[in-house]
Amino acid sequence: MQLANIELGKLFVSKTNMRHADKAPDVSDILPTVKARGVIVPLIVRPGEDEGKPDMFGIIAGARRFHAASLAAQENGEADALPCAIMEPGDDAAALEASLIENIGRLDPDEVTQWDTFTRLVQKEGRTPEQIGQTFGLTDLYVRRILALGNLLPRIRNLYRDGEINVASVRHLTLATKAQQKEWLALFDSPDEYVPTGQQLKSWLFGGASISTRHAIFPLDGYKSKIVADLFGEDGIFADADQFWRAQNEAIAVRRDELLSDDWADVEIMEPGRYFHAWEYERTPKTKGGKVFISITHGGEVEIHEGYLSGKEAKKARAQEARSGQTEADKQAARDQRSETTSSLQTYIDLHRHAAARAVLTDHPGAALRLMVAHAITGSPLWTIKTEKSYCRNEATAESVETSTAEALFDARRRAALALLDFSHDEPTVTGGNGRSEGTAAIFARLLALGDGDVLAILAVVMGETMEAGSAVVEAVGSYLKVDMGALWTPDDALFDLVRDRQMANAMLREVAGKKVADGNIAEKVKTQKAIVRDCLTGSNDRRKVEGWVPRWLRFPAASYTARPFASLAKWKQVEPHIKGLPAPLPVEIGPVDPYAVAAE
Repeated sequence: MQLANIELGKLFVSKTNMRHADKAPDVSDILPTVKARGVIVPLIVRPGEDEGKPDMFGIIAGARRFHAASLAAQENGEADALPCAIMEPGDDAAALEASLIENIGRLDPDEVTQWDTFTRLVQKEGRTPEQIGQTFGLTDLYVRRILALGNLLPRIRNLYRDGEINVASVRHLTLATKAQQKEWLALFDSPDEYVPTGQQLKSWLFGGASISTRHAIFPLDGYKSKIVADLFGEDGIFADADQFWRAQNEAIAVRRDELLSDDWADVEIMEPGRYFHAWEYERTPKTKGGKVFISITHGGEVEIHEGYLSGKEAKKARAQEARSGQTEADKQAARDQRSETTSSLQTYIDLHRHAAARAVLTDHPGAALRLMVAHAITGSPLWTIKTEKSYCRNEATAESVETSTAEALFDARRRAALALLDFSHDEPTVTGGNGRSEGTAAIFARLLALGDGDVLAILAVVMGETMEAGSAVVEAVGSYLKVDMGALWTPDDALFDLVRDRQMANAMLREVAGKKVADGNIAEKVKTQKAIVRDCLTGSNDRRKVEGWVPRWLRFPAASYTARPFASLAKWKQVEPHIKGLPAPLPVEIGPVDPYAVAAE
C-alpha cells in the first residue's frame, strides 16, 4: 500500500465498487463535515489500466467521500486533492480500509488538538511528517497541513476549532503573515466590514501586483519614486515595483548587517515567497548559536524570525553540546560545518591555482630545484614518479583549465624542454618508468651535454608536471612566487555555473559592483546576481567595466568570503608559518622561450 494525495480529476468510481451506478449516492450526512474539514480517511484506489483509464485511479472503497468532496469543490470553487491508499497486487481492499479506519480512530477528531499532538511528536520525539503519517495512516500532505496550523494566531486556531472558519479559509490563513492575520481578524470582528473567506480570502491575501507602503522597512520621506496615495491619505501604493524592491532590498541588507553586528551566529535571507514554517525550526537562543531568518512575501512584507535553527541544525547542536571539554570557541566553530565551496567548485579552484603556480614556477628553476629536493627527502625510497593528470568529471571545468593562459604558458615551456631533450612534442615529459624506450642512462647522458640553465628549465617543467593539484604545495609555491592570477586566469561561465550559493553570489557582486548594488539585490535569485557580475566584467547593460577581477578563492595567498570552511585557505594556513618572511626569489636567466610572448599571441 502506498499513501498519496490524488487530484479529483484523476479519480473515478471503479466498476468493482459496490456503489458504482449512474446515480450519485446520497451524501447529505457527510457533506457538512467534508466542507468543514475535508476528507480525512483515505480512499482505497487502484490504477485504472484494467478499466481502460491508464492515467486515472479507480475507487474501490470511498465513493461517498469522493462524491461529497466533488460537491464541496463545486460550491467552494476549489478542488483539494484527496488522500488515497493505492492498492498493490495481493492487497485486500476490505482489510486495507479496516486498517485505515482503525488508525484514523486513534486520532482526536479536533484538528487543533491533532496539531498539538503532531507538534509534540516533531519537537519532543524528533518524528518527521512522513513517520507521523505512517503511524496514523495519513498522507504526508495531510500531516503537513495540520502542522501548518502552527503558523496561525491562537485566536484563529480557536475559531477554526469552534467551526467559525471553514477549512478553505484556514488553509489560506496559514500562508498569511501575522500582520495579515491580525488585519483579517479586525474585519472578522467588525459588524460593518466584509470579511473575505475561501477563494475571496486568497485573492485578498495574494491577488494583484500593488505593494502597500505599510510593507516598506525603509523611510518613505527619502524615497524618490512615485507613491500613489488613497483618498484618505492613510495608505499608499508604490507605483514602480522595481524601485520599491531596490530600496527594500537595501534596507534588508542594512538590517542583516545590524543583526550580524549584534552577534547573531548567522542571518539567512529566505527566497521571496518562501514561508517560514515554525514547526520546521526550533527556538535557539543567541548564546547557543541561534540564527535569524528573514522571510519576504511577494507582496513586499518582511518578517524577522530571531533565535531559530532548522531541525537538523538543532539536533547537531545538541549532539555537540553533549560532548565534554569543548570551549566556547570550539562550539562557535562547529555551528556551521557546511563548506564555503562545493566539491565541483573546489576542483575548479584547485586546478586553476595549480595551473597558474606551475606556469610561474617555470620562471624560477631555483625554487623548483629546492622543491625537487624536498620531494626527495619526504618521498619513498623508490621515489615512484607520477604526473598530475588534472582530471575532473565536469567537462566545462576541464575545458576552462585546458584553454587558460596559464596552461598555454606551461605548455610552451614543456615543448621547449622536450626540444632540449630531443623528444617529440607529442611525447610526455614525465613517464614514471612507462611509455618511453630510452633508459635513465641515455637521458642522463643528454642532460650532461646541456648547460645548467637548460637543465634547470627542464627541471622546472618536470616539477610542475609532478606537483599535486589541490595540495598544500600549490599554496606554498603560489604564495612564495606571488602568482598574479589576474594575468593567468579569465572569468568564464564554467566558474559562474558552479556558484549556486546566494551568499557567495552576493559577496562576489559586492566585490565587482560595490556594496550599494549588492545590498540592492540581496534577495534576488543567484542567477540574477551572477548576471549582474557578468555585466560588470564585460561592461554590458550600462555597467561600468571592471578589469582584472579575481575571486578571493583563486588568489594567492588563498582567501575566503565567510568564516565557513574553505579547503584552499586551510592548506595555506598550514604552510604560511614556513613561507612568511622568506626573501623574494632571485631571477635566473633560463629558457629558450618567453612564455609571456606566447600568452600575448
